[in-house]
Parts: sequence; structure tokens; C-alpha cells
Amino acid sequence: MFDDDDFKPKPGKIRSRGSKGGRKFLYQVLAASNLARGGAGGTRKSRFTGSRIGRGAGVGHVLANRDRYAAFRQRRVIIKSRIVKLAGKGMDGARAHLRYIQRDGVTREGDPGELYSAEQDRADGKAFLERSEGDRHQFRFIVSAEDGAEYGDLRPLTRRLMTRMEEDLGTKLDWMAVDHYNTGHPHTHILVRGRDERGKDLIIARDYITTGMRERAAEIVSLDFGPRSNFEIEGRLRREVEQERLTSIDRRLIRDMDKAGFVAATDRDAFQQSLRVGRLQKLKRLGLAEELRPGQWRLEEGLEDMLRRMGERGDIIKTMHREMAWKNIARSLADYAILDPASANTKPVIGRVVARGLSDELKDRHYLIVDGVDGRPHYVDIGRGEATEPTPNGNIVRVTPKSIEPRRVDRTVAEVAAANDGRYTIDLHLEHDPRATEEYAETHVRRLEAIRRATGGVAREPDGTWIIEPDHLDRVVEYERSLARAAPVIVEKLSYLTLDQQIGTDGATWLDRELVSDHPEASRDSGFGREVREAQARRRQWLIAEGLAHEEQDRIVYRANMLATLRRRELARVAGQLSNQLGLAYVETRSGEPVEGTLRRSVELASGKYALVENSREFTLVPWRPVLERHIGKQVSGVMRGDGISWTIGRQRGGPSIS
Repeated sequence: MFDDDDFKPKPGKIRSRGSKGGRKFLYQVLAASNLARGGAGGTRKSRFTGSRIGRGAGVGHVLANRDRYAAFRQRRVIIKSRIVKLAGKGMDGARAHLRYIQRDGVTREGDPGELYSAEQDRADGKAFLERSEGDRHQFRFIVSAEDGAEYGDLRPLTRRLMTRMEEDLGTKLDWMAVDHYNTGHPHTHILVRGRDERGKDLIIARDYITTGMRERAAEIVSLDFGPRSNFEIEGRLRREVEQERLTSIDRRLIRDMDKAGFVAATDRDAFQQSLRVGRLQKLKRLGLAEELRPGQWRLEEGLEDMLRRMGERGDIIKTMHREMAWKNIARSLADYAILDPASANTKPVIGRVVARGLSDELKDRHYLIVDGVDGRPHYVDIGRGEATEPTPNGNIVRVTPKSIEPRRVDRTVAEVAAANDGRYTIDLHLEHDPRATEEYAETHVRRLEAIRRATGGVAREPDGTWIIEPDHLDRVVEYERSLARAAPVIVEKLSYLTLDQQIGTDGATWLDRELVSDHPEASRDSGFGREVREAQARRRQWLIAEGLAHEEQDRIVYRANMLATLRRRELARVAGQLSNQLGLAYVETRSGEPVEGTLRRSVELASGKYALVENSREFTLVPWRPVLERHIGKQVSGVMRGDGISWTIGRQRGGPSIS
């Protein structure tokens, strides 16, 4: 038997006995220590990214580096996230977003969405926003589980997820959510206040937002339905083979591709090889891959971007087809068009609004589907929701891509500055162009101020002098490009009346303006274009019956003042109705006459949109301008000039004007 204390040390130099490559013992210890700390080997420090700043950093890092096999078996959950600043107009955006996610048609029954919270099935959105006043930011999440359709009610899933988040982040969360069932994948919108339970700013680590939250949701769904079986995984992969979008098979092909763009069709796993071969054949049919010799393929350069665009186009076509089917409008899929504002060859689209919807619910980007007079339905990305006024279905609109080219005022500023050592002022402008008025020069100053606030592309000295750089026009293009990202098109409402309503309306309608125009919009004899032609024929007969047109040698002759006559008739009729409602007398304002009073509201007429300006004993109706929207209820004054008006907001001398 051996004694436990029977030990004889043998002092000597530590050597790397039997170590492959002759690595020193100390090096092995340091490498093992670094690996235990999460390093990738060696002692070099990783680059700081800031991804672990905030609550949940440790949990997010652990979840991101968990066992890949276990993660592969988990149920799939997609989470989109966005952090929104609430300063400035942020609260207005938050109110608008809350309205959007509660809009009609998002439940299984087609009803408006219902907000809920941790304890309440019907939560108060207004109270949530009131609590958010003063918050620096707000978190917005969209949670979509691949198996979401299997849940009869998504609320328990959301509440369990938020409870796990509170445990991971170490604080109670003030949140609200609403479930949507209006797409192929049921999903949940979650709003989280940017404050923790102690009232301090809530900072969530990037690792947790990008990975940790998704992994937590996947854990819960996997507990509910069990891990994915081989049958489920293989079925999903087989469906990917024929899809015209970027798939997980494509990502693996791109990852295995060499620098020359070559990739092998072979794989050690027989099932994976069959997927690769099938997908490569599909890519070949799409013109995105070429077989050089058996087993060796070349992938098209930019394959990933092209497949992403194909997927987006496919989603758009599905959206258009669904909306057109709901409205019982039959059009050929070959005629579906997507307006590209960035293309120099894109022409304005004129037609009837079929639908307006959200293309990106998280970023509040909207789309219009316009049934064009060219016989083609058009999908139009109109950008941020607040950038375009409401456009109900049936409205006739003109959609024009927003130009990013410098305006005339920008070129004038550059000319004046070039002649004055890079400086611009109103006085220098008037010296440069004696024909210009001070009011006209002030519009250039307002333009410079807008550019300065948005981009800092110009500088203003304390005495009011503007410093204009030689590349000023290039900076203007960048400014316009930034505006175009938020609102890529201009949507002009031509008529709020449908075609059928315009046929017998006593007012100057869009149909009338087209009939007398020297350059009417060319309409195809198909689709909405055919409907327009038929409506114009019926409108001609109405005009003849009203004595505003007559037939002469197989053609229709319209009275010279037809539009003005129709406009006056409609104004007189509507003014009479408003006079009875307001108890005020109506006064018609003619060209050259002043207008002064309180801007009450806008009035939609067949002849166009008008502003109702009221004073103590009378009111008038004058042409509307979109810029007036934010001045409703204020004192305004101006001078009628032809069919337009030059406005001044406020009674004070030298106050802001709208030309």
C-alpha cells in the first residue's frame, strides 16, 4: 500500500516534453486562458465596437455563441428592431406610428388592432404616449415566428418574451403591443419606452438587440412546439431550391465561392449535394450561374444583390395582386409596373389610387398602387407616411419622381457668390440683379437656411452673410438626395372625386381639364385608360346638355370660358352652403384684391382645393397651397394674383411670407 504523503519532488527545468511543434508551456497556459475568456487565440485584444455597452450585454454575447447544433434545431423567429429618437417631431411620429399599427384590417376578422400590455388586454395608447413625454428614445420591435400561424393567440407568447427580456436586462419594462394577422406571417408590434424602472435612460446592448432577443423568442417557440425535426428542416430546404429570392442555400454557395467566382456542386453530405445541384440549375435558368464543366460552376458577380432585388420584386407583385383582387380589378400580371424614382427615364404616373399601405411597418414607409391611364397598375414607394397627405382610394393623382437637381434659386446663389468672393447676402443679390425684388431675394435666404439646418452645407456669419463654397451645387444635390430618401416622389391630387362622380358634377373636374387641354394625358384603350375614355365621352354629353359645349362637323367645341364658368358655379353653390353653416356672408376675391383673416380649414371641391379665410363678418374661398397646412388657425394676409395668391402669415410687419 502507498502512503498518501509518499511524494518525492524532482526539481528541474520545465520543458515542452512531447508537445507537437515544440510549443512552450507558458504559451499553452496563456492561449488556454485567453480562450476561456472568449478570445480567438493569442493575446491580441479585439477591436472595440460598442456592441456590449448597455443592459443585456453578457446574455447577448452568450446567446450569440451558444451551441450551433442546438440553435440549428430551434424554431425560427425573425425580429426587426429600431430605436427612434423622440426629440423634436419624434413624438408626432410616435403618435402616427401608434395609429398605423392599430389601423383597420389587421386582425383575423379584419378589425382594427387592439393594444395590450403585460397586465391589460386592452391598453391605453394615449396614456402610454403621455408617459413617454420627455423620453429620449423609444424601442420598436416586430416579432414574427415561423410557426406564428399555429398560435391561436399571440399575446401569451409576447408576454413570456417580455418577461424573459426583463430578467435578462435586470429591469421592468414599460411596453405595449398589437398583433397583426394581415400578412402571410402573423407578427407582433412591440413598443418599449426608453426608460428603465428607475426613470433613467434604458440602454440595451447591441448584441442583445441583434441576437439575444431573437434567441430568447426562439427558445419559447421551441418549448411550445418542440425542436425542428429533420423532416421539417429538409422540407424547408427543398422549398428553397426553386425560390426566386436569396436563400440559405445561396448564402452557403457564396460562402464557398473562390475569388474567381467558381464553386463546386459537390458536398460530402448527399442531401446537401442534391440541394446544391438543384439550386445551381435554378440559378442557371435565371441567368445567374453557368456550368463550366461537370461539377464546377461560376456564379454571376453581384449574385446576392440581384437575388435580394428579385425577392423584393416578387413581394411587391404579390402585394399588387392581392390589392387588385380585393378591389375586383382585373389586370394582366404582365402589365404590373414598379416605379423607379432614381431612373432618369421614369415618367410621371397619372391614374386612380387603388390602395395605400405600409411597405415597412417599422420604418413607416408607405406605398401607393395606382391604376394608370396607360393601362398598367403601378407600385409606388412614397416614402415616410407623414411626407404625403392622405390619398383615399378612388382619388385621381399624378405621381412625379422627385428631382435632385439644383433649383434656379441654387444656381442664382452660386452666381452671386462667385461674383463676390464666395459670399451671399440680399444686398449683394440686388446689386447683382437690379430687376430682383427684396421679397424674391428672401426666398433664396430661406432656401439656404433650410440647407444649413439639414446638412450644415452652408455657413452663416453673425452679420447675416452666407459663406458659399465653390462646390455649392454639389452640396445642394446631396441635400436633395437626402430629402428624396424620405419622400422619393411628389403625389399631386388631381381630383378627390371618382370618375363616376365627375361625370355629372357641376364644377371644373379633372375630366374637363383633360378635355380642353392642349396636351392631354395619353390613355391606352385598356384598363383604367379605357374607363377614362368612356367617362370623357359621357362628360361631353353632359357639357353639351348644359350649353357649355356643342358639336360642330363631327367634333366637340367647348366654350372659351368653360372651366371658369364651372368653377364659379361650384364656388357659388358651396359658398351658399358654408354661409348657412357659419352665419357669415361670402365675398368673392378677384385678382389683385387683398385677402386677410383667420385661416380656418381647407375645402375639397371638384375644381380643386380651397382655403377658407374668415374674419368677423364674412369669409372667402381662395386657392389652397400645401404649405398652409401647418398655419391653420393663424392670421394670414395676401394678395390674389391670377389663379394663385401670395401669402403672409401673421399680422406683424416683416413676418414670414409664403410666395
